[in-house]
Amino acid sequence: MLLYSQKSCVQCNATYRALDDKGIDYEIADVSQDPAALEMVKELGYLQAPVVITDEDHWSGFRPDKIDELAKRLS
Repeated sequence: MLLYSQKSCVQCNATYRALDDKGIDYEIADVSQDPAALEMVKELGYLQAPVVITDEDHWSGFRPDKIDELAKRLS
């Protein structure tokens, strides 16, 4: 799972905590440091961080509902 984020992002930090609490592994791509990561986020149509990409879904913002669905699917 890939999480596109940026520094000083409250929703990104909340997403990290929720994923960590559920024991879900993820990789981080910082859109403020990686132009290719920023381009990918824009291609998906998102304008805010975080952007989470899983094997079956993707979303933007802090979405506890989506994180819960992902945890259930992965368990």
